[in-house]
Amino acid sequence: MKIIIVILLLLSYNSIIAQAQKVESDSSSSSATDTIFKLRVLDNAEIDILSSFYKQQGANAAVSGGIGTEELTNFATSISVAIPLTDDDILSIDATISAYSSASSSNLNPFSSASDDSNDGGGKKRISSGASSGGDPGDDNKVIANSPWVASSSDAKDDIWFGGNIAYSHYSDDRNNIYSVGFSAAKEYDYSSLGISLGYTRFLNSKNTELAFKGNVFFDKWNPQYPAELNHYADLNGDLDEGFFEYAVILDKNGNPIDKDGPKVWSPNTAAIDDERRNTVALSMSLAQILSKRAQVSFFVEPTYQFGWLANPMQRVYFDDKSNYFIGNPSSVYVYNYTQNTDVYHLADDIERLPSSRMKFPLGARFSYYLNKRFILKLYYRYYFDDWGINSNTVKIELPIKLNHSWTLYPSYRFYNQSAATYFAPYNKHLSTDSYYTSDYDLSQFSSNQYGLGVKYKDGFAKLHLWKIAFKSLSLDYNYYRRNIEFDAHVVSLGITLVIK
Repeated sequence: MKIIIVILLLLSYNSIIAQAQKVESDSSSSSATDTIFKLRVLDNAEIDILSSFYKQQGANAAVSGGIGTEELTNFATSISVAIPLTDDDILSIDATISAYSSASSSNLNPFSSASDDSNDGGGKKRISSGASSGGDPGDDNKVIANSPWVASSSDAKDDIWFGGNIAYSHYSDDRNNIYSVGFSAAKEYDYSSLGISLGYTRFLNSKNTELAFKGNVFFDKWNPQYPAELNHYADLNGDLDEGFFEYAVILDKNGNPIDKDGPKVWSPNTAAIDDERRNTVALSMSLAQILSKRAQVSFFVEPTYQFGWLANPMQRVYFDDKSNYFIGNPSSVYVYNYTQNTDVYHLADDIERLPSSRMKFPLGARFSYYLNKRFILKLYYRYYFDDWGINSNTVKIELPIKLNHSWTLYPSYRFYNQSAATYFAPYNKHLSTDSYYTSDYDLSQFSSNQYGLGVKYKDGFAKLHLWKIAFKSLSLDYNYYRRNIEFDAHVVSLGITLVIK
């Protein structure tokens, strides 16, 4: 999810595109032989810098089983450097750092001791047992709780994501073939990724037709983090009279304390994930064709296969056919589903569990039409389906407006809808007899609208210099995103392109 959030922040990134050019010299007066000069694919090193700020809010947090605050802020900065090695070769180096603060992730551990509010949010010993202070649940070591609507102070609230990529591209002498290879790596506290990519692009019909093929393989691995109560239950082998649970008053659905040694007690599934890998094989094939001086169209298909542990171990699931148990203020049990609840938390029945493989199949088209010297119409459509039962449609319209030779304004609108995954159900609606289950609303049925406005300044001659660094372009974008299920987000992006002379 975080990786997915970082990718959304960098959607407006203007990647470096090498333009192939071919120039034929004048005939020598002393001979009839023409001399052909081959220009460099990229004359000078270029630097692209993109910084983005993202803020979201919602009411269906997956960490809390499909209920609770989804407030999140994220600041990401990406730097991309393209270096010409020879006339035909380019080395590209990209680095991204993303820092986020998430109210929902903080509730990986919503519990603390009344005498010790500190917790680490992800490890095995996040809550003081208070074993030295006696055993009365009413003493200073009583376990207290936040709610799904309140952010915890646990370390899981904040994290930093690091990512990097290095790629090499080679252009043939006639500039009709491009070969590329790349390597990538990414890391956050509960997840790591390594990737490799290969690409080939072929130009035909005097470069009026473009065929492109790309393959990516990612070898990812979980450092699984589980909800705090499931960690403690597994560590204590289900003994509710020891450790953390010794000082925790467990409540039933009516807010009454249960007999921990009685016949009806909380008994979750604590089976750990059996495969910490998560691998992805993604292919991309596209065909672009210039139809006329004004029109261009392209088609693409991008099949993707994933296998390994595809669920998120941080995300709770609650079963409708099992009794509900809570820790916290008894009087708040009755308003658990509402924001008035600030001090009671529903103990998880299990974590999200999903099939060990997934086949995704997106395909679509782009169309650009030059209306006149000021307006360009850009249309985009994508249809998506997978073997988890999701079908979706994406439509996007952009209308760049060229104000003058340097300034361009580009408004945009994007519509999206999808069906729900077979394994999705809302909070407390799954059955314990199911094999797979999730309450992640990213897998639910919903539709969304996104409205964007951007402005770009481009200095075609890079006249503004600072020592050997020339300013080439500046862009500022704002996008507002809203779903029909109480979720919205704001994204602001600032991009700068520099040239090293």
